[in-house]
Amino acid sequence: MTEPGSLGAEPARRPSDDYTEQLLGRPLELRRRDVSRAAEVSLLSARKFWHALGFPVVDTDDELFTEADQKALTAVAGIVRDGLLDEQTALAMTRAFARSADRLAGWQSQLIAEAVEAHMTAALGDEGEAAEGETRSVPSIETATETAKRLSVLTDRLEPLLVYAWRRHLSATVSRMLADADPESYGMTKMRSVGFADLVNFTALVRRMSERDLARLVSRFEALSADVITAHGGRLIKTVGDEVLFTTMGAAPAAAIALDLVEAMAQDDVLPDVRCGMARGPIISRLGDVFGTTVNRASRLTAVAQAGTVLVDATMARELASLSGFELTGQRRRILRGVGPVTPSLLRRATSPARRSTSPVAAPEVAGSSPSTPWAPWAPQPSRPARSHPDSRTDT
Repeated sequence: MTEPGSLGAEPARRPSDDYTEQLLGRPLELRRRDVSRAAEVSLLSARKFWHALGFPVVDTDDELFTEADQKALTAVAGIVRDGLLDEQTALAMTRAFARSADRLAGWQSQLIAEAVEAHMTAALGDEGEAAEGETRSVPSIETATETAKRLSVLTDRLEPLLVYAWRRHLSATVSRMLADADPESYGMTKMRSVGFADLVNFTALVRRMSERDLARLVSRFEALSADVITAHGGRLIKTVGDEVLFTTMGAAPAAAIALDLVEAMAQDDVLPDVRCGMARGPIISRLGDVFGTTVNRASRLTAVAQAGTVLVDATMARELASLSGFELTGQRRRILRGVGPVTPSLLRRATSPARRSTSPVAAPEVAGSSPSTPWAPWAPQPSRPARSHPDSRTDT
């Protein structure tokens, strides 16, 4: 029997090797030449595809690929051959899949790892060890191994959900594109209400909290924000740590989202207050993100808003002034960096249905319209999700 560490000993098997084939769903039995030959493409084209997926170029002839790799490459090559997409667009589409899948895989793996570690900590029942576990930013080998086991079991069940969600979001995106393309309905430009919600004093929290507690706080903020935004038919564009960016087609649902976010965070025992800034106008949509002066104006208004308040630009204020249920108070003129002079209005929920806007841009009220009530899923007495404004368009 060969002793460990001797020259004749077999190389130690990495823990990841035990789960690679389970997660891929196929055995690693193909070389790179096998894959490119079966897909009827050159090694150079196969390398471009593999690189677009976000993986390093493979220069060995080891058996590192599966039948699924071959089918994927064949599918992309077929799209190009049939003239549905040119090679550059097909590779860009592949990169889009790869970036989204990479973030999704990391997000879901972390969620499972946190659940596993919480279960292990509770099972130990040792307060000293539990306190130490709270400060860990990297999972233990036990947590990582158990996470790999659970994901290998869940993969086949989660895969149909991924395809379903992609098709649903693709349908919603195409619907928005068709609506924006109708000049009789929405004009010649893509008009949106853009909002930012920013956690107040987040920098101070970063210094006081452990990495794990901070991660949980951010996760809680993202989940609560997503629930409120989608409940009103808004679209969550992105989250960046302590800030979320959302859009809606109409002004009323954006106002309802901002007010509900402020109230939901105020009622939460863990999260700090938020401040919101909103603007309405044309935007540029590119690769799932939004750009333009309207977005910049909303961002700058957020930066000057006080904790627990919502500031809106003049265009947004004019549209909201014609609706009952909202109270607008004109603020002093400001010079916003990179934007220029802006006269914002402070948005509040009206104390009574008959309460009119106190902003100079106030207009006659529309009978029967009112913003929705706040929705706070983590409040002591959670209520049903609030409905968006009856006069609003759903950004789906």
